[in-house]
Amino acid sequence: PHRTELYEDAPSACWPIVYSPDYNITFMGLEKLHPFDAGKWGKVINFLKEEKLIADDLIVQAREATDEDLLVVHTRRYLNKLKWSFVVATITEIPPVAFLPNFVVQRKVLKPLRTQTGGTIMAGKLAVDRGWAINVGGGFHHCSSDKGGGFCAYADITLAIKFLFERVQGVSKATIIDLDAHQGNGHERDFMDDHRVYIMDAYNRYIYPGDGFAKRAIKRKVELEWGTEDTEYLQKVHTHVEGALNELKPDIIVYNAGTDILDGDPLGGLAISPQGIVKRDEVVFKAARSRRIPILMVTSGGYQKRTARIIADSILNLHNLGLIDKELVTSGAENPKVEQMIRDSTKDLCNLS
Repeated sequence: PHRTELYEDAPSACWPIVYSPDYNITFMGLEKLHPFDAGKWGKVINFLKEEKLIADDLIVQAREATDEDLLVVHTRRYLNKLKWSFVVATITEIPPVAFLPNFVVQRKVLKPLRTQTGGTIMAGKLAVDRGWAINVGGGFHHCSSDKGGGFCAYADITLAIKFLFERVQGVSKATIIDLDAHQGNGHERDFMDDHRVYIMDAYNRYIYPGDGFAKRAIKRKVELEWGTEDTEYLQKVHTHVEGALNELKPDIIVYNAGTDILDGDPLGGLAISPQGIVKRDEVVFKAARSRRIPILMVTSGGYQKRTARIIADSILNLHNLGLIDKELVTSGAENPKVEQMIRDSTKDLCNLS
């Protein structure tokens, strides 16, 4: 396989949290035409900075996935289709995009999604190296190798797993835990006949995409009713996550942590509280960390203004519980002076450019 920049080692002084300001889609108010908060990713990072959990120079800078990277999964035919603005308009569900010149669409709409996709691929290797990683974006679970949809233009989950299988020694089994409100039909189609990938998917059975064919790939299907609330939801998540990981111990868990299960989400149709979402992420991380299985989390869907705060609160909660930690270069450095020296000497390292 070719040498990709996405797999360069991040220095150990950085948190395995991947982000780039390029994630955010801001353009002539176009982003307001989709129920999606297209600046949500930057807001999550700002909340984490306010809480002093992270600093710009201590997170891993995501890089854009190149065509060469994308072709590990995508067909050339599919990537060529994205050169038509109306195709991108259909995939992102922002109709006016159809009327923009494609170079504008590439730069303002697709580049952010390609950068988030690069972030997921990078976070896959980080998770294996560090035991966990979070891509503040990504989770485009409706996109498969040759078809996008539902705001998902690149199959980042499939890509991250294929990269690990092909390039990282000792990774030969993966489990996807997809807890976005929608069925993850993209990765399901991609891994339909791949016995190395175990898929658990919990979703509202009545909403988009209702992909009956893709459902055949789900090993553990948790179909939820309209308006499902915290108690029932958390009990089901706990039972099935434990069951899935007891059935098969993977080398990596990809956790699609959509926040569109939130009560009041116009598309999700479920009724989970902010506290319920924080608890859900805790349940998944506890299951992974207690079994010492590396876990990669992506943020996926979530269509309300308050979701960024909830994602940040969840990451802070995982940290407070010791489920995520930042390994310093010398893991024995109790001396704050030494720690500060290490931090100063590695300040510019997290940005791998």
